[in-house]
Amino acid sequence: MENLVAVANQFTQSGKLIDIQQFGNGNINDTFLVTVDSTGERHFILQRINTQVFRQPELVMQNMRTFTEHVQNRLLKAPLDRRWEVPRVLLTKDGQDCCTDGDGCFWRAISFIEGSQSFDTMQNTEQAREVGYALGMFHNLIGDLPPEKLADTLEGFHITPGYLQYYEEVLAKTSARVSPEVNYCLQFVSDRTPLAHILENAKTQGKLPLRLMHGDPKINNVMFDTATGKAVSVVDLDTVKPGLVHYDIGDCLRSGCNPAGEETADWESVRFDTDLSQGILQGYLSVAKAFLTENDYAYIYDAIRLIAFELGLRFFADHLAGNVYFKVKYAEHNLARALVQFKLTESIESQEIAIRSMIEDMK
Repeated sequence: MENLVAVANQFTQSGKLIDIQQFGNGNINDTFLVTVDSTGERHFILQRINTQVFRQPELVMQNMRTFTEHVQNRLLKAPLDRRWEVPRVLLTKDGQDCCTDGDGCFWRAISFIEGSQSFDTMQNTEQAREVGYALGMFHNLIGDLPPEKLADTLEGFHITPGYLQYYEEVLAKTSARVSPEVNYCLQFVSDRTPLAHILENAKTQGKLPLRLMHGDPKINNVMFDTATGKAVSVVDLDTVKPGLVHYDIGDCLRSGCNPAGEETADWESVRFDTDLSQGILQGYLSVAKAFLTENDYAYIYDAIRLIAFELGLRFFADHLAGNVYFKVKYAEHNLARALVQFKLTESIESQEIAIRSMIEDMK
């Protein structure tokens, strides 16, 4: 705790530090909410960046400053007719955007979106529309920032063929404890190997353009105004980088349209809710119609299916590798997470005609 206080004080420009509490339930970074006795902003977010995942944290911070300043300038020039906030990078007392502690850990601070809250699962279709709007607004506000202005801080992130190759390498040197669940996952991946290449092939063929993407637009990364229930921000910006907006669309729908949630133990009950997906897409397209192409629409279904499969593949590979990437609470945790994503993929596949028809009707 002494170390935490010392680090937090590096970012306390004015006022006295009152409290530090663990915040959120992210799988990668350690996050804390800092409360300060100040006449200005009373809270900020303090994070220890996981340098096993983000091996060049300086580039993460450089990216974050580039695109948050870009978006803030756009909003100053053309204010929206509703509340919308972008987290700001906070500087240390000596003007740096990060600091290291005595153990060499890498810390940064970000402004807190006051009067807001997040949710782990979608409450209703109105909230689903707001999540879709939030992602559409995020893409819209960074849409005129050239992708080459940002570094690729996570090379290979969301490149499904790469995850498949890693999985095959892990599998070749792993003697997994055989169980019905493991066998189900092994067969599931084997049956869908060709699926892994669909979006990357479309990018290579020039059908889908390289843009900037959020990289992790789960529902719990959308902040909602506690008074109005409207989306007011998209947070967790470490993974913003050049990529395909389809990875974001797929991930948003994958995470938002599973009412059971990603951590459910009852994986047999997992299903993809098409009412929620309709809400998300309506909200998204209310903003995104301005920049989507005919090919973009054609690959939305494939993106939804692929990202559920991809995350299941990553969880399963990590389980086989001995839980080296994602934080786990018990030995079989990543296997349980993989089962949830694979069941979700099955549910998406079983409703392909309805989902494609829904997308077509919204053009």
